[in-house]
Amino acid sequence: MRRWGSLTVSVLLAFGAACGSPTSPSTPRLSLIIGVDLPLTGREARAAVPAMNGIRFFVKTHPALDGFDVVLATSDDARDGLPNAGAGVSNVRKFVADSAVVAMIGPFDAWVARKEIPIANAAGLAMVSPATSNPCLTRDVFLPAVLNPARTDITCKDAGLPAASELRPSHTNNYFRLTTTDELQGSAAAEYAYRRLHVQRAAVISDHEAYGQGLADSFSGRLTNLGGSVVGHLDLEPGKGDANDFLKGMKDAGAQAIYYGGGSRAGCAIRASMRSLFPAGERTPFLGGDGIAHDPMCISTAGDNSPGIYATVPIVDAASLPAAAAKIRDFKASFGSTSDYGPYTMVAYDTTAVLYAALDRAIHATGGRRPARASVSSELARTAGLAGLTGSLGFDAQGDTTNRFVSIFEASGADPRAPWKLVDSVDYSAHLPY
Repeated sequence: MRRWGSLTVSVLLAFGAACGSPTSPSTPRLSLIIGVDLPLTGREARAAVPAMNGIRFFVKTHPALDGFDVVLATSDDARDGLPNAGAGVSNVRKFVADSAVVAMIGPFDAWVARKEIPIANAAGLAMVSPATSNPCLTRDVFLPAVLNPARTDITCKDAGLPAASELRPSHTNNYFRLTTTDELQGSAAAEYAYRRLHVQRAAVISDHEAYGQGLADSFSGRLTNLGGSVVGHLDLEPGKGDANDFLKGMKDAGAQAIYYGGGSRAGCAIRASMRSLFPAGERTPFLGGDGIAHDPMCISTAGDNSPGIYATVPIVDAASLPAAAAKIRDFKASFGSTSDYGPYTMVAYDTTAVLYAALDRAIHATGGRRPARASVSSELARTAGLAGLTGSLGFDAQGDTTNRFVSIFEASGADPRAPWKLVDSVDYSAHLPY
């Protein structure tokens, strides 16, 4: 078997060799247990279950590694229909207590990750997430000065969030992710609005939460840097008033588009309200982040003003990549239902691939024994240039992906069941917008 000492070797070729490792029929096989923590029920299951399927598909097609059987220990962190940090903490404590658990995949949500990271970090348990995008999980700066309209860094403390350094009691990193961060979502939306939709003047609304404000501020900063202008900004907490007076003022100020930072219900209600004030549909774009992307609730709420809704997702769209086409076909043939596949399926598949590669190196470093948890984190930190389905995979010093793509989707119309269509992507892998 060719080892993954060279990090540029193809993931898929190497795994084929790893899974073929010979063992004696009389020798009991040991297990490597990988914990998985995702919101598998409730509202976010529509995205998390297809991600779970990507993990399962990888393990199904690569059931063994270096003589070990790979076993998934799967836990649901949703309670009462929503991701729950307490449930996530309980799941991670169970992983930590089982010495056969060598690493974990997840979680899916930043507020869950924020509570889980310190526990896993103290135990040296590596975490690889396919979905979280809040900057403060990996950094101490929430929004860099270049993207802040006020031209000063907004620290995590300023944003009311614990900094990454506060989440790591061991003072070493154990948290890695394949999604890029929220300030790049806002920046990519500004790039698309300015360069492709020819928006010069935009109005910005946020839900007054850290997620929404980060998106709104990074959109504003990037649009201004490109030469556009923000004609007004409103922080509106959901359920506390409406945006109608603000929208009327923005119509008079010449706003050509509205950017919203926040979730579907409140944001897409604003889109519906725009119908009586602005030219309908694509003539007045409405842009947002992954809080509204691919959400049937958004389309139902926006109604007949759903055309012209654009949303960013902080990952590569695997379905647009020729290199991923065969594997996606294999996946769909194996699972059989279109609802089993989603935007995060192949990202989660690659998340598992990255973890396998790190485990392989760690196993070889121990002479074929089950690796220590800390060595798995160390090997994950070394990952660079690993060929995955979604691109060249690796992590920077903070544990963030170096494959910094943001995909931009447009709602297909007023049918909530219709798939959103990919309209563009922005690649920040080589150069950040700050």
